[in-house]
Amino acid sequence: MYTALQKIHKDKDAEPTEFEENVAQALFDLENTNQEIKSDLKDLYINSATQIDVSGGKKAVVIHVPYRLRKAFRKIHPRLVRELEKKFSGKEVVLIATRRIVRPPKKGSAVQRPRTRTLTAVHEAMLEDVVYPAEIVGKRIRYRLDGSKIMKVLLDPKGKNDTENKLETFAGVYRKLSGKDVVFEFPTTEA
Repeated sequence: MYTALQKIHKDKDAEPTEFEENVAQALFDLENTNQEIKSDLKDLYINSATQIDVSGGKKAVVIHVPYRLRKAFRKIHPRLVRELEKKFSGKEVVLIATRRIVRPPKKGSAVQRPRTRTLTAVHEAMLEDVVYPAEIVGKRIRYRLDGSKIMKVLLDPKGKNDTENKLETFAGVYRKLSGKDVVFEFPTTEA
């Protein structure tokens, strides 16, 4: 029997929450009703989904997809996000690949951890996932006198029309996932 529960695969066979079941059901409905992305959605599933409160009383739906399926999800990303935002009216949808952070190896052990499993690499990749389909063209880290850090991320002006109204959501989601303060902006061009 093919049901919405096949659209979600949790680690260690954990039971999905009610919200995750709603997201899985939305994906299942999209696959059955929307002809243009039906074939692309056929083999895709998610790992988990959470709802995050973003500034201004808005809510964002963060959907974690398996790392191996991220390319397939990126192919249909704009259409999928548009359709899911219609289903969850008033909430913005962000797709993020599930990545694992491995702790540094103990002194004297011969095991090396892959660069992609370091905390820094995972946070960088997460930042790119959050802003997709926009591209990051620059980063600046500003250190304040009180010791706090704020990161300014410059996005490609080509994607300004699609992402301009989501910048607060991006910042809120990234802060919740990584604990780092980020300001997203588009570079100003001098004429």
